[in-house]
Amino acid sequence: MFPDLLSASPVAALLGAGVGLVLGLTGAGGGIFAVPALVFGLGWGVPQAGPVALLAVGASAAVGSAQGLRAGIVRYRAAILMAGIGIGVAPLGTWMAHRLPEHWLVGLFALAMLIVAARMYRASRGGAGKQHEHGAAAPCAPLPPCRLDPSTGRLHWTRRVAGTLGAIGVVSGFASGLLGVGGGFVIVPALRRFTDITVHGVVATSLFVIALISAGTVANAWWHGMHPGAQGWTFVAGAIVGMLLGRALAPRLAASRLQQIFSALMAVVALGMFVKAFGG
Repeated sequence: MFPDLLSASPVAALLGAGVGLVLGLTGAGGGIFAVPALVFGLGWGVPQAGPVALLAVGASAAVGSAQGLRAGIVRYRAAILMAGIGIGVAPLGTWMAHRLPEHWLVGLFALAMLIVAARMYRASRGGAGKQHEHGAAAPCAPLPPCRLDPSTGRLHWTRRVAGTLGAIGVVSGFASGLLGVGGGFVIVPALRRFTDITVHGVVATSLFVIALISAGTVANAWWHGMHPGAQGWTFVAGAIVGMLLGRALAPRLAASRLQQIFSALMAVVALGMFVKAFGG
């Protein structure tokens, strides 16, 4: 067994580095690669892979969000609200994950990947979308429900704003527990749609929420006996290194081209997950 761990550790490190790299470059796409990396790369089952994937995604997201906190672009009040609700809902997703048949769980994960791939590709084709580079809404676009106060640069809090952000927290927390993903594939498009926060602020806030939700979900899994093992810790370390590399490379690379490449890769992986689940 020990030689097997030694031979698998470089593979686990490379897989983790790839997940961290994508997460650092996109702020959303990397987390959803973590479970397939463990399932196809190391032969794990989805229930086993989920908590370790969350640990890797959460640790790397914490490293990435630290840069945003230093730059002052993390909307930490919104992040804490979303994460607090998400942490409370995540155990429900974990409970369901252990009761669904394996093939249905894999199929749900593949469906989530296809949705993310389609959204990412559409966003890459749409350019700046409804936002300009500095985060202001385009003149022809309707005003989002959650808007920044021009005088303070902070969110103008209302019941509607709190309810919208809370709903994002519910969906991302349930997805984290059920599928072992950080929830960035929910948080980033939702914040882009329902707020006028800048693109860089959305990514930084998403990473902060992912780190908090992952920490809560992993703590719950640890309490119930989850231990990553040598391969798992190697995967986590690789993800942290990949995140640092991704955040360093992000300003130098064309975001739209990256999104197109990652969306195509995600679609291919999703089809592989469908074959694994229902291909007999």
